[in-house]
Amino acid sequence: MKYLLVLGALNGALAVILGAFGAHGLKSRVDAAMLEVWSTASQYHFYHALALLLVGLLARQLGATGLVTAGWILFAGMLVFSGSLYVLVLSGQKWLGAVTPLGGLALIVGWLWLAATLIRTQ
Repeated sequence: MKYLLVLGALNGALAVILGAFGAHGLKSRVDAAMLEVWSTASQYHFYHALALLLVGLLARQLGATGLVTAGWILFAGMLVFSGSLYVLVLSGQKWLGAVTPLGGLALIVGWLWLAATLIRTQ
C-alpha cells in the first residue's frame, strides 16, 4: 500500500516535470504531431499517478490485496504506455508505437481489476 502511495506521489511530480519539459523544452525540437504525442503521454501519466494514490488509499482503508494488485498493474501500464510515448518522441523510433497499446491494455486490465476487487470487497 505504502509503495503505491509513494509511486503515485513520485509519478505525479514526474508527470508535471515531463509535461513542462514537453511544453517548453521540446517546442523548438519536435513537430506539432510529436508534441501532441508527448502531451498524451504526460496526461495519461498524471491521471494514473492520481489513480495510484487512490488505489493506495483504498487498499489502506479496505485491506483488499486485489487493490494492491490493481495498483501494480496500473503502474506497469503507465510505465509502458507513457514511457513508450516519451521515448518515441525523444528518439524518433516509430516502432515504439507498437509497444504503446500493450501499456494501454495493462491500464484497462488494471481498472477492471480494481472494479472487480471493489465489487468483491465488503
